[in-house]
Amino acid sequence: MANLKKRNNSKLALLSILLVVGGAGAFAQEKARPEKAPLESTPITAGQEMFRAYCAVCHGLDGKGKGPAVAALKKEPPDLTQISRKHGRKFPILNIENIIQGEDSIAAHGSRDMPIWGEAFRSTNRDESMVKLKIQNLAVYIESIQQK
Repeated sequence: MANLKKRNNSKLALLSILLVVGGAGAFAQEKARPEKAPLESTPITAGQEMFRAYCAVCHGLDGKGKGPAVAALKKEPPDLTQISRKHGRKFPILNIENIIQGEDSIAAHGSRDMPIWGEAFRSTNRDESMVKLKIQNLAVYIESIQQK
């Protein structure tokens, strides 16, 4: 009987140790894991692909405003490769992001002919951080096609 008690006590001690160590390990893992992982920057090609899908029909593949839909528009789309030149050689990325998202209107657009891509991106993805990332990638791509 004493032998049986020793074994049970040993098993209980081992089980307690495993629970404590396992629980501490789980706690450490839980603490180390952030609630929401930060978004990592995606390659410029993501912005380029979005530009081709959403913007090129009006602004052209090269961004110069000569896309295949120009004939159907009331006003010719602007040459997006000249944005920096028109802003003192500094690309106004936040302004461009606001235009893409639909927060800033452009007098040259008259009525809001340009689609509000923020709303379009939200309709396909409810994660606001992903919507912002798409808009940022698109703006970064437009920045990359600026002509000096």
